[in-house]
Amino acid sequence: MGRRPDAARAAYARAAYARAACSLAICALASSMLVACGGPQGEPLTVTVPRGATLQSVTDTLVARGIVGSRGGFYYFAKARGDAREIRAGRYAFRAGEGWRNILDDLTVGRVLTVPFTVPEGLRLPEIAERIAGFTGEPAADVLGRIDGDSTHLAWNVPGPGLEGYLFPDTYRFAHGVDARQVIAVMIERYRSAWTDERRARLEELGMTEVEAMTLASIVQAEARHFEEMPTIAAVYHNRLEIRYPLQADPTVLYALGGWRERLLFAAIDSVADHPYNTYTHPGLPPGPIGAPGDAALDAALNPADVEFLYFVARPDGTHIFTLSLQEHNTARVTARREWAEVRRDAVRQADSASAKPGSLP
Repeated sequence: MGRRPDAARAAYARAAYARAACSLAICALASSMLVACGGPQGEPLTVTVPRGATLQSVTDTLVARGIVGSRGGFYYFAKARGDAREIRAGRYAFRAGEGWRNILDDLTVGRVLTVPFTVPEGLRLPEIAERIAGFTGEPAADVLGRIDGDSTHLAWNVPGPGLEGYLFPDTYRFAHGVDARQVIAVMIERYRSAWTDERRARLEELGMTEVEAMTLASIVQAEARHFEEMPTIAAVYHNRLEIRYPLQADPTVLYALGGWRERLLFAAIDSVADHPYNTYTHPGLPPGPIGAPGDAALDAALNPADVEFLYFVARPDGTHIFTLSLQEHNTARVTARREWAEVRRDAVRQADSASAKPGSLP
């Protein structure tokens, strides 16, 4: 006499459950054994998970790359964890013998491979656009078109004018395939995060606007070659602003001229006399930043040194001579010129010495 249908179904269900439980136990044991036996081995192997990839296809890829040894074991282990629909697209790195839990954690969290992207302090928009383009593979002209223009700040909710000075310099990490807009968004978010409560409180103490602070910071960034001098350089400009004396900041004139020059002659300054960024002919700060200042320059602009200097002149080693009066400044300029001339003479002597060596080109 055969079993009743209900009893047969119940027996079948119990057997299936037992098989599944056994399979899961074996999977868990295998995963833990891999870790216990020394963990993953060898160099990381990259795995790309396309959008919409199924658990089966991801498992096949992991097996093909030698990361996972048991196709069925890993597949059912992932199914039992409920990860089949949670795997995220992206590029990952795993080693052969990686623990299954670790692999699935990375795949479901989206812990993808990232690459560093660095924007140094002081760069201007065209230079930043070139770096972003080189990183994302987009044409530099297209990237510059996204960030250039006097009204671009409106779409990104930063003070402006434009985005000059608001793409914050830093080292970022992005996943493969990121586009320029994503990079720009992260850089602007980094700018916003730079304005901590402490910095905003200091801004209010100084009676400055955010635009003014960023503009001054960008000038300090352009002038300084040594971080430790930034507060003193900032103090010079604060002192000039206080007595309503023209800033006469060469970097602002170079900005008006369109870029760096080895020597800034008076004729060049006069050629852009009407430009609003010419701080020789226009009092106060220019309308906006002239480059991307970093944290140190921003802190210097907000916390200038307690000194009364009104002048400084650059020396060949990147430091400056700071002075109180025009007479002292003129003396410092003579000293700086003498040092620069000596540097040039040394360069000529070294070039002559190199050309005189046997076998050197004439």
